[in-house]
Amino acid sequence: MSTVDWTDDAVWEPTRRPVTTAMCLPPALYADPNAFEVERDRVFGRAWVCVGTAAEVAEPGRLLVREIAGRSILITRDTDGGLHAMINACRHRGTELAEADCAVAGTIRCPYHRWTYALDGRLRSTPLFDQVPRTDEPGDLDLVPVRVTTWGPLLLACLDPDTPPFATWIGDLDERMAGYQLDTWTPCHEQALDILANWKLVTENFQEYYHLGWVHPELAKVSRVADHYRYQGPGMYCGQTTTPVSGDERDDWLRLPAADGLDPSDSVSGRFIALFPNVILSVLPNHIWLMRLDPIAPGLTRETCTMLTPAPIERDAHIDTRDFWLSVNAEDIDIVERAQRGLTRGAVPPGPLSPRFEEPLNRFHRMLADCMTLDSLADIPIPAGDDPSDPGARWGAAENPTPPTIDLAR
Repeated sequence: MSTVDWTDDAVWEPTRRPVTTAMCLPPALYADPNAFEVERDRVFGRAWVCVGTAAEVAEPGRLLVREIAGRSILITRDTDGGLHAMINACRHRGTELAEADCAVAGTIRCPYHRWTYALDGRLRSTPLFDQVPRTDEPGDLDLVPVRVTTWGPLLLACLDPDTPPFATWIGDLDERMAGYQLDTWTPCHEQALDILANWKLVTENFQEYYHLGWVHPELAKVSRVADHYRYQGPGMYCGQTTTPVSGDERDDWLRLPAADGLDPSDSVSGRFIALFPNVILSVLPNHIWLMRLDPIAPGLTRETCTMLTPAPIERDAHIDTRDFWLSVNAEDIDIVERAQRGLTRGAVPPGPLSPRFEEPLNRFHRMLADCMTLDSLADIPIPAGDDPSDPGARWGAAENPTPPTIDLAR
């Protein structure tokens, strides 16, 4: 167990430097149980965290049970379409209300003493409770609410009432990706994988394409290093884009029908977004590959993969594309597990970041540093966007030949 105070600003000084002098994170942040506990409380206990897909709670009558930072929450949609989240504990004696996702017929009942709640958490009945009246007024006994929202295919919740609203958290992503109409896309595949690596290694690996040619020789045929550009406006996210998505040697990414109405940039590009802290979102013109990361232990992450298409497709039409993603993901899992072993068993001092390829990691590390050191996230600094007019901001990348509409407007 490390004795480092991970909430101390001084610990993060090498992380907060500009990318040209910044260092990677200390090995203990990936392997130390104490660091993991602090991170669980200060990051996942306060951030907007992805807990599932919007499709899971699209209709009334479904009750979801999710865990964030060690706390269990319930998520429902009422008959009027309202989305709600509550702490999974009865207001009588704190009994767990539900163990797993289930169907509900308009009410949530405590299995212990049958206290009953509406789908929005309001207390409805307390059987036999008033047979001998109390002499006081116990006050509000509705279920304790939790902030919840959807964005595109994502279902997100936030335990901390002081954290900025989700619209502030995502910055310009809503406008940046509006052309895809992400809230209309349909899931066609989902599976969960356990990865023997820290969650940060998984998202960091996604955020940089430095490793692409060596770890992913087949992926590099449709997502060439030379065709990568940054895709970052203001917001709690890191982004890159591939323009164009190639089909010269492999057409795995091009086999499904594309979404209607995409603009000239969206229709030929892949958008790759790491929404802080636990969303990995790959958006292509004809499909989405979404990964949700749930930290289980310092060296264990549960990764839930969901594939979506812009419209319902014929059964099994997605299999070739799905299998291509699973093959790429297996290569990523192998290398991040190897990285975890090195950080755990070697624990050498952290090295420098590559300015050309790893600026998004520097951005991610700074967001992490802010969450770990700030006593409140109410005033967390939202990272600014790249300046598309400044060649120096691209750190050596060429000018994007098909720039996103939002960057052209800037």
